[in-house]
Amino acid sequence: MPGNACIRKTRGGPEVGPPFFFDRTTRDPFFAVLPVVQSDFRGQGLRDAAFLWNNPEGVIMTRRSAVLMILAAVVCLSSTGWAQLPLAGSGGNGGAELSSIGEANSLNPNQNNLKHWIVAGQVKTLDGTPVAGAKIIIQPTYVGEVRVVNTNRDGEFGTAYDLNVDMVKNFSVTLITNKKGYIKGRAYIDFGSSDKPFGIPITLRTPDQDPDLLSQAEFVSALTPRLTKLGPADGLSAKSEKDYSRGVDEFVVRNHPDRSLDEFNKVVARDPDCVASRTMLALAELQSGDWDGANQSFARGLEDTRKLNNRVAGQTIDLASSPGRGRPEPALALAVMESWRHQLERASEFFSEALSYSPNDPLALQEIGRMELLLRDFPTANAYLSKAIAAGASPEARLLHVEALTQLGYIDEAKKEMSVYLDGRDIKSMPLEVRQAWDQMNNKEKIQATYLKEKPKEKKGIDYLHGSFPELTGMVPAADQAQLKALLDAVGKNVEAYFRNFPNTVSLEQIHQEKVSHKGKREGTLDQKFYYLCLAPTLRNVVGFTEYRTIPSGEGGQPRGLEDGYMLTSGFASANLIFHPMYQPDSNFRLLGRQKIAEHDTYVIAFAQRPERARLNGMFKIGAVTMPTFSQGLAWVDASNYQIIRLRTDLLRPLQEVHLERETTEIDFAENHFKSIDGGFWLPKEVKVSVDWDGRNLTNLHDYSDFKLFNVGASEKLGSPREAKQTSKENDASHPPN
Repeated sequence: MPGNACIRKTRGGPEVGPPFFFDRTTRDPFFAVLPVVQSDFRGQGLRDAAFLWNNPEGVIMTRRSAVLMILAAVVCLSSTGWAQLPLAGSGGNGGAELSSIGEANSLNPNQNNLKHWIVAGQVKTLDGTPVAGAKIIIQPTYVGEVRVVNTNRDGEFGTAYDLNVDMVKNFSVTLITNKKGYIKGRAYIDFGSSDKPFGIPITLRTPDQDPDLLSQAEFVSALTPRLTKLGPADGLSAKSEKDYSRGVDEFVVRNHPDRSLDEFNKVVARDPDCVASRTMLALAELQSGDWDGANQSFARGLEDTRKLNNRVAGQTIDLASSPGRGRPEPALALAVMESWRHQLERASEFFSEALSYSPNDPLALQEIGRMELLLRDFPTANAYLSKAIAAGASPEARLLHVEALTQLGYIDEAKKEMSVYLDGRDIKSMPLEVRQAWDQMNNKEKIQATYLKEKPKEKKGIDYLHGSFPELTGMVPAADQAQLKALLDAVGKNVEAYFRNFPNTVSLEQIHQEKVSHKGKREGTLDQKFYYLCLAPTLRNVVGFTEYRTIPSGEGGQPRGLEDGYMLTSGFASANLIFHPMYQPDSNFRLLGRQKIAEHDTYVIAFAQRPERARLNGMFKIGAVTMPTFSQGLAWVDASNYQIIRLRTDLLRPLQEVHLERETTEIDFAENHFKSIDGGFWLPKEVKVSVDWDGRNLTNLHDYSDFKLFNVGASEKLGSPREAKQTSKENDASHPPN
């Protein structure tokens, strides 16, 4: 195969790339695609950069012969990349840094009797970002010195061991990878008797886990009880029973997953068809810090299960006649790992496959329900979670079910489910996620009571087209709605890219606040300045920003004046979320016409949220009373690039419960550029918020300037955001005084 071509293998189940996969312990022929390292090492280099294949005749992949391939299973480096990576100890500059511990590398001065084992690879994060400056301790199992190497800026590392072939028949190493801010990685690599080089993938993860997902501890504790006691019916031979029992004792009882690996590897080598023992090995690898080894072991288990079921041929084999096969755990485990990578659709496919082997598996039902919740398919989530509860799933399934029922508007059913979950416990003593579900349920109930029930003398929505709105002067009305869908698609694409690519920023915010009595008398003004920090979420499935304010001295703070009758307002950087493709179905849109705004030729689009299904809402808070708010409004979209340059929002309807008659927000956006980032970002420049509340008129003017990327240097001058008091979440609106 020429060059660096990558082959993706497919079969009847979900596609589970990437292009390269190898067996870290046996290097089975049909798994190996091995890049050669080209580098001079003590004058005895590998001269040609190419790809080596265990099958000398090449590999032709068909749907029949395809094998499972899992993301992050191996490092795919170009031949040029390997050629430019100096090995530790080679004398090259700019490559991996080496520190030696122990005795000399060469055991025999006769260089002709030496075999060269190259230990090289790449360290990446879960999303594939190279990790520079990671320290890797390389510990040979039997012979060879312990070494320490550091990854270069591309996350690459490498070193080579010259060992006497008469004394060393097989070679294996343990790699311990450390990097500040990441969980320690651990991997065992068995080269066997071959000295052919191959890329070793090492995946590091950060300690912060997505609270919306199943945690690793919960996952492992849910799966291990299924696998602790195996026998002949599971494919475990009598010779392997003691080794397996010792492995379980170290892993489950003593909580030493790394010490259990030798025992489990013996069992897998002796009983390669025992899917359950391979799954237990994968769990131990995962707990010991070897993401890639666990990923591979789960993949091999699923491949064996798929082969047995012979899905490609469309045949079904009696699982009872094949011990240890047809288990759902490998597919279930791969699904969970995909969810940790925030590949939710792919995770759902694996969960579905697990359910095809065991339709009533409570964990698979619970977790596919969770995926559908995160994918916003609430009816499907509700169906799966109902089945999970009936199948005996954990109490968390009930909490997830509360969320699904709440999103569907079935508040009475959600209350009953929450009551069963609490079982008499005080909600105030429950963990944060439980209290959030409780608040979400009560908030939805308020929405139904406020917006979805007809009330006498209730004002209708605003008619922007026929009303008196000076900002629409000169607009040419649209003849029809033929362009609306294409416009929404184009605007949605820009908004999605805005939130996906948004960097952490800091700007200067100047706030002018006014309060006017019901008689029109100005009662006071207040001017303040802040550094305004807008931080993108660290979790990829979260859309929106977290906002902080700090005063110029660097200390955290928020606008003053609440106690003097002024209002607090924020959340403007996320105001265009309503046009995000994820949230467009929650609103009604109408193309009003075309209008010239300064130098911009614009489309004018009216919108109104649908409270019965809206997932975004503002909040209006008076003392201890908080009311959800929904919006209608106008967006001016540049006809040349489909960017929103101006936005106006109004209350969908007055909130008589809190005497809120009007809340209007007007935002003008301007394009900002940052030196280290291509393209521009349309950020708020001027904002005006006007509120008619309880007979008083309150106005806040916000002016934003001097946008900069927020980094370590900025945090040292401005004060750490962790010390700043958070003033809002994704969609905070006005907060008037008591």
